[in-house]
Amino acid sequence: MSTNESLRRKAGTVEKNAVRIDTDKAEQVIEALNTDLAATYVLYHQLRKHHWNVAGAEFEQLHDWFGDAAEDAEDNADDLAERVQALGGVPISGPSALADHAPVEFEGEDVYNVRTSMENDLVMYGEIIETVREHISLAEDLGDYATSEILRETLEDLEDDAHEIEHFLEDDTLVLEDALN
Repeated sequence: MSTNESLRRKAGTVEKNAVRIDTDKAEQVIEALNTDLAATYVLYHQLRKHHWNVAGAEFEQLHDWFGDAAEDAEDNADDLAERVQALGGVPISGPSALADHAPVEFEGEDVYNVRTSMENDLVMYGEIIETVREHISLAEDLGDYATSEILRETLEDLEDDAHEIEHFLEDDTLVLEDALN
C-alpha cells in the first residue's frame, strides 16, 4: 500500500447520496446489496472453476455454458457494486470480506465430476435466489425502487441459469459420466 495514502471513504461507512435515499434506509439496502455482491462473487468463482475443469462428452457445451454463466454473475456483481456506491456506501471487494458477507460457501478447491459440480451450483443458485427475493422486498419496503429493479434483473438471470442447470441434470444428459461412477 502506498505511504501517500489519502483515504476518501472508509469501508463500512455510508454517506449522504445524490439519489435521495435516507441514510438510515440506505444503510439497510447497502448491507443487503453487499451480501448479494459477496454471494455473486462466490458463485462467479465457483462457475469459473467449473468452466476451467469441465470434461467429458458434453465438454464444449458445458464449457461455454459455465463461461457464459460466470460472465452473467460478474455483470450482476458490477451492477450491485455500482448501486452500493450510488447509495453512498462502499462495495465490499476483498476476498476475506466477500467470504465473511456471503450467505453461501464456495465448494472448495477439489474438482468434482460434472454432475456433482452442477448439483453444487444449483444449491448455491437456490440459496442466492432466496436471499435476493428477500432483498427485493426490503428495497421496496424502504422505497428504493431502483435497487428493487436491479435486484429483479439479477433474480431473472439467476433463475434462468438455475433452470438451465435443471435441464443439464435431467436423466438423459451426462449419462456417460454416471455410467462410469
